[in-house]
Amino acid sequence: MTQDVIALTPRMPDVKTLLAGLYAGGPDLRVDRAAGGSVVQLCADDGQVLVSLEAPRYVQVPGETGRLLGVEASADGPVWWTEVRALSTSGEAGRLAGSVAGRLTAVLGGTTWPRDAAHTGVVAVPAQPSGPAESSVAGGSADEGGVGGSGAAGVDVLTARAAVVIQDRPVVAAATWLTEVLGAAARAEREVQILTPPGTRLTLAARTLLARLPARWVVRDEECGYYDGLSGTVLSWRDGGEDQGGHFRPATSGPDDRPRIARAFAAPVRAGSAAADASVDEGDGAGLGGGEQQLLLSLRTVHPATGELLLGGALETAWQVLTGAPPAGWSTAEPVNLPWSRRQLTELARGRAREGLPSWITAVGHRDRPALATVRVGHSPLGVEEHITLALGYSAGEAPPVDSLRELAKALATRHHLATMLVQLRAARADLTTPAHFEPAPVPVSFTLGADAVHELGIDRALRAPAPAHPTRLGPSVRPALHYVLGGGGDPAAGGEALQRLYRHLRTG
Repeated sequence: MTQDVIALTPRMPDVKTLLAGLYAGGPDLRVDRAAGGSVVQLCADDGQVLVSLEAPRYVQVPGETGRLLGVEASADGPVWWTEVRALSTSGEAGRLAGSVAGRLTAVLGGTTWPRDAAHTGVVAVPAQPSGPAESSVAGGSADEGGVGGSGAAGVDVLTARAAVVIQDRPVVAAATWLTEVLGAAARAEREVQILTPPGTRLTLAARTLLARLPARWVVRDEECGYYDGLSGTVLSWRDGGEDQGGHFRPATSGPDDRPRIARAFAAPVRAGSAAADASVDEGDGAGLGGGEQQLLLSLRTVHPATGELLLGGALETAWQVLTGAPPAGWSTAEPVNLPWSRRQLTELARGRAREGLPSWITAVGHRDRPALATVRVGHSPLGVEEHITLALGYSAGEAPPVDSLRELAKALATRHHLATMLVQLRAARADLTTPAHFEPAPVPVSFTLGADAVHELGIDRALRAPAPAHPTRLGPSVRPALHYVLGGGGDPAAGGEALQRLYRHLRTG
């Protein structure tokens, strides 16, 4: 089993301190570099990776350690986050990771997560028998067969079809090493499969990445073995032979060969939430009720590609209108470590654009209001596009600010080149993490069509769209944007049908 140990120190780990940590395995281990030099690996003589040490990140955003690691690891001030990952190539690898992290905190101060994993002893790692890169996963948990050494940074099991990453932590985030694993696997046409215990959750950023790339969340289950954490489909490890390679795939049964849904995927009962009555077979019928909720915004902006362009304005405005404050921080991975800066975000996007690459960033809000966003920036024939997903969490009894949506739509349409914005409500965790069980589908609340899109479609046709209420004109009367109210979020079926009718009308135009 992979064991992650994170050192949280008030001072930056320098070269001497890192060397002291790396000597936790004694002189018999060798040090290699991976991921372009950003990852240091402790390896056995045969090349098997035992421990990988990520480049330290200076986390300046309050609340990030608590959001990703829990209250016990939370720190009020800035902290250096150094992640030490022990791959499942050796039973002693976990203790080795604990010693590396423990030596860092012994010299620099601070603490580790988990706290009881830290020590400063030398760990003797026995020689490992050489073996194939593919782990024997069938018939038991994936950590039982040994990996035999994948040689890939952050990967526990590497086959011709899959790169399996084993995580045993409460929250899986879009860490730098995970984004690099996802990118490398996509280029090699492998599927990344993240294997976790049933209590693990995904951050919004991690879930967004998994949805965009060939990836699967695999959850261990006592009853069925494994299931997909997002769909509930029962999975099994299949040895695909020399050409195909082992990987997790849906397990089918019955004469129609349909995938089975794990019992563990059924929504748990939560007092005060309409989602408590939702089952695997009743997903579309679950209302929002009075439990925890999420307000979800999906919006796209299209800007003229000029030297004066400053990105991030639409996201900042949405955050300000809906929470009363701008974002707290941003980064290209989690933990989010940089204070919010539109200029720095724009400079990053420009630098990547010169290399012909899109940009992907994540942003977080202040601790008093759970809010997370992902932003993808790229060029198109229309200009510079921002694809933004923003989620805000509300505890039971709190009312999401749906009354502010028209004000927000007007601000985005008149000042930030809004193309489209869809707003939805869903019954889900207020902390914005995704658990490995069923959650009701989002319920559409409103849709906004930007001025350019309305002009291209034709104002008369856009006004005749089949919506529950007549659309509201936003901005100049000669070239307005249109805001369509689809419902208050209380009727999932009606909201979904209204959105589909609207989409069909706009597409046919």
